[in-house]
Amino acid sequence: MSDDLKYDSLLLRPIVKTGRAFYITVAILLTLGLWGVVSYLYQLAYGLGVTGLSRPTYWGFYITNFVFFIGISHAGTLISAILRLAQAEWRRAITRSAEVITVMVLLFGVGNVLIDLGRPDRMFNIIKHANFRSPLLWDVSSICTYLTCSIIYLYLPLIPDIAILRDNTTKYRWFYKTLALGWRGTPRQHRRLEIGIAIMAVVVIPVAVSVHTVVSYVFSMTIQPMWHSAIFGPYFVAGAIFSGIAALIIAMAVIRRAYNLQNYLKQIHFNYLGILLLVMTLLWFYFTFSEYLTTFYGNEPVHMAIFYAKFTGEYAPYFWTMVVTCFVIPFVILCNRKTRTVAGTVVASVSITIGMWLERFTIVVPTLVNPRLPWEKGFYIQSWVEVGETVGCFAFFILFYVLFTKFFPIVSIWEIREGREKSVVEVQERVQSYLPSEEEA
Repeated sequence: MSDDLKYDSLLLRPIVKTGRAFYITVAILLTLGLWGVVSYLYQLAYGLGVTGLSRPTYWGFYITNFVFFIGISHAGTLISAILRLAQAEWRRAITRSAEVITVMVLLFGVGNVLIDLGRPDRMFNIIKHANFRSPLLWDVSSICTYLTCSIIYLYLPLIPDIAILRDNTTKYRWFYKTLALGWRGTPRQHRRLEIGIAIMAVVVIPVAVSVHTVVSYVFSMTIQPMWHSAIFGPYFVAGAIFSGIAALIIAMAVIRRAYNLQNYLKQIHFNYLGILLLVMTLLWFYFTFSEYLTTFYGNEPVHMAIFYAKFTGEYAPYFWTMVVTCFVIPFVILCNRKTRTVAGTVVASVSITIGMWLERFTIVVPTLVNPRLPWEKGFYIQSWVEVGETVGCFAFFILFYVLFTKFFPIVSIWEIREGREKSVVEVQERVQSYLPSEEEA
């Protein structure tokens, strides 16, 4: 191993050495994932009748998961890209953790839509029979663009670290040599890499915002009660950033503990992200309060049926749990600097993650149970198939994330090294600015 890596050898340890805990974790996640596979194969064999979906409640757990996963994907693009463009130095240890979440979670967001179709071969109908007036086509286009941009945005900063693995490890050298694309770390290569990353950071922000805006259009451009709302676009984007930050904090905490990266993922990172999470908590409450206050004062019967179903009816336990987990718990923890610790921000983030899934559920299901069309009131009780596939999606997402940390550094080595060199230069320049020059002396 080269002398340049003497301070960062800890970042290569998960790749060079595999502990027993890694195999136990993989085995548990594979078991849960296989439950999801069995559930899907059962549904594929017997049709959507084995789920709790019915007419008019044709969306349930699957579309809830879709909106939830797409929301979490904003952790990588928006947080990482914005911090890069703002040249926030504290970003260097956390950007890759965020970028990996985006790519991994998008796969399962799209996967839940295919599961909801019942027959996956029908996914080609959106291309064969494209209707440019349909938000569904916009959704497919924006998500495909988003996934492509996110993969490129993840891969570009990985190239120098892949070259480090190629030169300093013996395992899978052929694999790293292929992915390194002949990287030698010359000034010309660094300059081109920085330009490429900067371009993708600029491109990926509007694409990310458009994705969850278009997801909201799938709901708001119908005339279903409590969906047909102009606030849904910014509401969904704010919620996506909210849940994305929470997911990033949880991932950072697990990585920090599992790989002993306390010297890289420090208290200051959790404090800064905790402050950002507090801002998003207040913004989420503002949007939620505005949405329900407007509905209450409108007092339209079809809207009020859903309103009261959430506030006092059958969906009240879900709704009020959402309020407590998305606002009360995180606000109490994050507004106090003494409780905005690593443990405190993790507790708040877990609470928000649960609450944001419930938020998606309370958006999707109550409206479909109480449709505007003159049908009888519907019902929805999720089956073991839907629960199994949901557990499987979460398990496979975590498994893919764990496997990524096995083959690639989850903290960017070259960016950490660059940050150290930059800080030394900045200190020298600052000291020189205080001293008189030779001409002045």
